[in-house]
Amino acid sequence: MAQEEKFVRGLGLLDSTMIVAGSMIGSGIFIVSADISRQVGSPGWLLVVWVVTGLLTLMASLSYGELAAMMPKAGGQYVYLREAYSPLWGFLYGWTLFLVIQTGTIAAVAVGFARYLGVLWPRISESSYLIPPIHLGSSYAISLSNAQLIGIGMILLLTWMNSLGLRLGKLIQNTFTIAKTGALAALIVLGVTIGYRAVAATSNFGDLWTVRGTLQDVGGGLTATTAFGLFVAICVAQTNSLFSSDAWHSISFTAGEVRDPRRNLPLSLALGTILVISLYLLANIAYLVSLPFEGIQTVASDRVASATAGVISPGFGPALMAIGIMISIFGCNNGLILTGARAYYAMAQDGLFFRLAKQLNRHQVPAWGLLIQSIWSCVLILPRTVTTAPDGTIRYGNLYGNLLNYVISAALIFYILSIGGIFVLRYRRPEVSRPYRAFGYPVIPALYIIGAGVVLGILFVYQTATTWPGLVIVLTGVPVYFIWRRLARKRGIKPVEAFAEN
Repeated sequence: MAQEEKFVRGLGLLDSTMIVAGSMIGSGIFIVSADISRQVGSPGWLLVVWVVTGLLTLMASLSYGELAAMMPKAGGQYVYLREAYSPLWGFLYGWTLFLVIQTGTIAAVAVGFARYLGVLWPRISESSYLIPPIHLGSSYAISLSNAQLIGIGMILLLTWMNSLGLRLGKLIQNTFTIAKTGALAALIVLGVTIGYRAVAATSNFGDLWTVRGTLQDVGGGLTATTAFGLFVAICVAQTNSLFSSDAWHSISFTAGEVRDPRRNLPLSLALGTILVISLYLLANIAYLVSLPFEGIQTVASDRVASATAGVISPGFGPALMAIGIMISIFGCNNGLILTGARAYYAMAQDGLFFRLAKQLNRHQVPAWGLLIQSIWSCVLILPRTVTTAPDGTIRYGNLYGNLLNYVISAALIFYILSIGGIFVLRYRRPEVSRPYRAFGYPVIPALYIIGAGVVLGILFVYQTATTWPGLVIVLTGVPVYFIWRRLARKRGIKPVEAFAEN
């Protein structure tokens, strides 16, 4: 029996599209435009950054559908990299996914939920400690604040709910995705109507391209004041906008639970991605007609959406926006938790992850994979980074934030390799059935590889502090791979080496 036949194929096209859209929309769209505006320096280039992100994401999803329809197996990108290149490449992705990408994002989203709860209930704070910071040297500490505790509670709650079966998991996902897309659409409509301010709209759209305000050094002393500096800034800004659009491929992890996967996987990838990137671009237009550009650059805590809501309704807007963002975050984390465990399930089937992760519970979901994922996500919430300000004030950050910054470039490498896998598999496996062929092949997949490759190259040259450590994190998986492979052989598990069509 093929491994996917053990799963319940309970996800239809709507469910799959909701997983794509719900996993993409978290808190990023509500805050990152402030940082992007400081990097590129003008309203027009802010919109260009989101257009570039939209095009890259759409090209990737339209191409990725070929792999999803060709191999409708639990595990998604892990399986595609394994089959196109080698089990080592698949494992390095899966290892990084578990170590940082999926679990770190789950941790970040959970603590983000607690932060926005703190807007409504000020007692919730990362500085309201149950266990004060215990320093581990001069750069790191471990603490437990009530905000961290709420983040941990959120992860454990969603993990438990998803362990009760796919039906409950998809119900949560559908409900919260519909609610948050509605909330984002409402912000857009109200922002361009009630929130419209002629002074802001005229200043921003009447002078789209003049660089102004506070500018951020994007590497090597470059800023958006020069043509080349602007090009670098647009590429560096993709770390914000692409990260806000990430997880568009999460549905492929659950391919073993999608009905008619050869049709619904490519369709849900395209529909979910188009929906989200359209909302993202429109949201930024709403920001620009409501707020002066310099206001976007300097908004408190980068909460651009909250500032826009404050223009719409000065009394209740920020609180309502906090509730909307919490709904968005809750649905996003449900999608991340639901899908991630399926990747570890596939790895465990190959003997390359903890053996328990390949077991399905009586509800036919990988409960042990969910539990292992939740434990590590909760662990990542506890460590804090420590910095000392010039005046001697000690400030605490979150280690998972640094780790996520490090692996953004690594994640981009895996995306490029995955899309490149379309070319590799067409050459190596021309006889395999391809119910869906990549739209615009070979031009669209090649354009994605070139575009993402340019962004990646700029990051490695001008953002060395955050890119090269990401490679180190990926490479830690090399010895782990050979250790797990040896253990698998001792248990009589033959390593998967070749593609087998279902």
